[in-house]
Amino acid sequence: MTKTNQVLREAYTIPEFCAAHRLSESMYYKLRNAGLGPREMRALRKVTISLEAADEWRRAREK
Repeated sequence: MTKTNQVLREAYTIPEFCAAHRLSESMYYKLRNAGLGPREMRALRKVTISLEAADEWRRAREK
């Protein structure tokens, strides 16, 4: 049996979020500037979006 060091994804970077949701990065920034983007987490200059925030953002846009 082999042991692997897999890290579970807890957050997206902005490019990862855009790819996962089929958005261009420019559209992401337009949405963010309009107050319509997902909640972000910031650590110094690094910006990430939690999986929970991404789920909430998607649910808010469903009809």
